[in-house]
Amino acid sequence: MNLITIGINHRTAPIEVREKIWYSTEETKNILPQLKEKFFKECVLISTCNRTEVYGIPIDEVEEGKGVVDLLISYKDSGNIVKHDHFYELHSSLAVSHLFKVVSGIDSMVLGDVQIISQMKEAYLTASNMKTVGKLTARLFDTAFHVGKRSRTETEIGEGAVSVSYAAVELANKIFADLSKHTALVIGAGETAQLTAKHLQSKNIGKLVFTNRTREKAEAISSELNGSVIDFDSFHSDLKNVDIIISSVTIPSYILTAQQIQLAMRQRHNNPLFIIDIGVPRNIDPEASKIDNVFLNDIDALNNMIDKNLEKRRVEVPKVKKIVFEELEQFYNWFKSLQVNPTIQELRTQFELIREDEVRKNINRFSETDKELVEILTKRIVNKILHTPIVNLKNGTNTEADEETMNKVNLLRHLFGLEKKKH
Repeated sequence: MNLITIGINHRTAPIEVREKIWYSTEETKNILPQLKEKFFKECVLISTCNRTEVYGIPIDEVEEGKGVVDLLISYKDSGNIVKHDHFYELHSSLAVSHLFKVVSGIDSMVLGDVQIISQMKEAYLTASNMKTVGKLTARLFDTAFHVGKRSRTETEIGEGAVSVSYAAVELANKIFADLSKHTALVIGAGETAQLTAKHLQSKNIGKLVFTNRTREKAEAISSELNGSVIDFDSFHSDLKNVDIIISSVTIPSYILTAQQIQLAMRQRHNNPLFIIDIGVPRNIDPEASKIDNVFLNDIDALNNMIDKNLEKRRVEVPKVKKIVFEELEQFYNWFKSLQVNPTIQELRTQFELIREDEVRKNINRFSETDKELVEILTKRIVNKILHTPIVNLKNGTNTEADEETMNKVNLLRHLFGLEKKKH
């Protein structure tokens, strides 16, 4: 199977690199047609805070990922920071297995990440709307979503409060022992912001304040969680009244500069200010971390908090891997059937046409009695010649065997000139 995955993630690049190659929904819509036109028969682009990955079927069967990486980097004008070494390239079963591990949450920065399925569904929907999805990627992602569902219903990989948002609140609780005496400002109204606010509420935060570019969304969350709302355009003037800032908005530039935070610290008489920047690209100027009594952390810094909550989920990883293997095997059986059965039929047809042609040319050399014998004999010879290769093609029973089967199918099609008949 000529599937390829080209990507960058939290294991291959730090946040300052990943944020430069992050694609918004609109950017994804713009680049998908270019990727399809230049490199792929069909493709899907996934971009989250932890990864940007392309899954596709190359137009050129020997296509390597260099051109794809060049386009991803040049589109974002990020060549001064993002390098080819930050990317990985996976093929065939490794690419499928990687996708299944991602959607199940065992390849996430936060083990068992509950948001990844919805993010991948959104990415797939975007690709589908842009008409870059084909038969193979449609089946691939349908199976991937099934893997994600099974992982969460058949195991406890998603159980327990382990997430970036929860880690942010846990870290805030280390700075302020009694959260009931403090006020938290949540910037943003997305899923991460809502989860963070709910975790703060569960820790008995004294007061919750919300702000968002779309005020109605902030008001909806505020109403649900008994908070208050301030205007996004002027929230800087209220920093003197908050002790915790959680920022999670999608925006290309900083919404809080070091100078603005420095001013707020003077107004609050240098009392501690705890800031968690969950945004990608980052929402808060990193220089603010140099200000006295300002505790600024981004999502990479949260990893230290997450580890202690992971043990229960780690126990579930072998169960999830078993699901991944089962679904990988079934997917390959499906894919193999697309190739093996038509190839067997075409091979039989080709041999039968050759047999019929040769018999027709020479049948008059035989007596009427022998003509029937010639038909039977030549059919038996063809069947015996084809028996072993057909049995070998049908005998793949695991991922390695399936991969080998695909190689055999491709070789047979090439050797017997069946490639032209593929379509």
